[in-house]
Amino acid sequence: MRIIISPAKKMRTDSDTLAYEELPQFLKDTESLSKLLKKLSYEKAKELWKCNDKIAAHNHQLLKGMNLRNNLTPALLAYEGIQYQYMAPVVFQTDELEYVKEHLRILSGFYGLLKPFDGVTPYRLEMQAKLKGKGFHSLYDFWKDKLAVQLFTETDLVINLASVEYSKCITRYLRDEIRLITCVFGELINGKLIEKGTIAKMARGEMVRYMAENQISKPEEIRRFNRMNFSYAEELSNNNTYVFLRNNVIAN
Repeated sequence: MRIIISPAKKMRTDSDTLAYEELPQFLKDTESLSKLLKKLSYEKAKELWKCNDKIAAHNHQLLKGMNLRNNLTPALLAYEGIQYQYMAPVVFQTDELEYVKEHLRILSGFYGLLKPFDGVTPYRLEMQAKLKGKGFHSLYDFWKDKLAVQLFTETDLVINLASVEYSKCITRYLRDEIRLITCVFGELINGKLIEKGTIAKMARGEMVRYMAENQISKPEEIRRFNRMNFSYAEELSNNNTYVFLRNNVIAN
C-alpha cells in the first residue's frame, strides 16, 4: 500500500531535526527543470509562478543559488502547508516515522515522486504551471507516466490523498490490476457533496497521521477515521471512493 499526497507551496530548510537519507530518484529530471527555470527572466518566472512581487523576488533569488545536492531537508519536513501542519510529522514517534517512510509518497512538479526522507531544497513549481521546454509543453507532458510507473512497481494499492492537480499524474495511467481509493472530505449542501479546499487539506493531513498512529495496513481500516468531526459515509462511497462527511449532516 502507498499513500499519495500533494506538496505545498511554502517550504523551509531544516537540516537539524532529522537527516535526509537519499537523493530523489528522479534528480536528473529535476536538474533539467532547474536549468530551464534558471534561464527565465524575473518577469517570465513571476508569470509562471502567478504570485506577487515579494514571493517572486524571494523565489527568483532561491533559483540563482539553488543547489540540489547540498543543505537538503527531508521532504516530509520541508513542506509547510496546511496538510503538513495537521500531519505534524515533527512529533511522530519512531514507529510512525517508519510507517510513513514505507507507505507515504509525495507528488511534486519539480521532483516527481518523493519518499518522505528524500533530501530536497526549497523551490516553487506547481504541477499545473505553464512551463514549456524541448520536447514538452507542460509538466504533465514532461513527466508523462514516469511517476505512475514507479508507484505501480511499489504497490497495487494506492490511497489517494492528493489534489486533482497532482493525482492526475497517477490516475490517468491506472491499470486494471491497480486499485486506487480516493478519499473525499466534504459536506452535503442542498443534496450536493461539496469539498472545501482548506478543510479538505486539514483532513488529508489528519488522515496521514491517523494511518501512521494506527499502523493501517488494510484500506477498510481507514473507514474508522473520525477526526475533525468527519465520519465515513457508506451510502456515498464505493470501492474506489471513500467519502467522509463533516458532522455527517446535511448543511443548508
